[in-house]
Amino acid sequence: MLDLSTEKKYFDLGYNLIAGLDEAGRGPLAGPVVAACVIIDRDFKIDHPDLELVTDSKKLRPKQREKLFAVIKDKVRAVEIGVVDNLIIDRINILQASFSAMRKALKKIQLTPDYILLDGPFKIPGIATPQTAIIKGDASVFCVAAASIIAKVSRDYLMSELAKEYPAYEFEKHKGYGTKLHLDKIAQHGPCPIHRFSFAPLKDIGAKKAKPKT
Repeated sequence: MLDLSTEKKYFDLGYNLIAGLDEAGRGPLAGPVVAACVIIDRDFKIDHPDLELVTDSKKLRPKQREKLFAVIKDKVRAVEIGVVDNLIIDRINILQASFSAMRKALKKIQLTPDYILLDGPFKIPGIATPQTAIIKGDASVFCVAAASIIAKVSRDYLMSELAKEYPAYEFEKHKGYGTKLHLDKIAQHGPCPIHRFSFAPLKDIGAKKAKPKT
């Protein structure tokens, strides 16, 4: 069970609103990258039994994530996501696209955080808010883990919606990751417009071969 020990360090320094940030979708061969921002204040408590289950989204089953998604949104001060599509990922690379998605989430959220905690080794460029990047923060810091869940559930939903536009690829099953099913579908149908052509093996195929909706 995660506690609020990391967040408390920053509350004790005088910060009142702390944002946890994480993203989902850095590795897939298709679809967007989605970042989530979760803001808590110094009065926040882990006072719901489901909140005790919050951890890195990759350690949770889909139904657990979906249940926690609703609980997190209900209990924290604010939640928002930022989405960057595959075309921008191909243009600026996945790391910069992840930062862009985080900046979008921060710009859209209704509250302005005093401090940011995020997963990974790198701080977000181009923002004035003080921040700390924490390697494996999604598994060790509550608000970052909560953001990982929001981001993952949101992206899974978007991929399921995109599956309706491109049913031949069965995105609802693999969410764009490089599974055998997905690779088989690419081999069978060729890439489609939501594939990332800067990612191997798609970069060897070329965007010009992308097929329309089928």
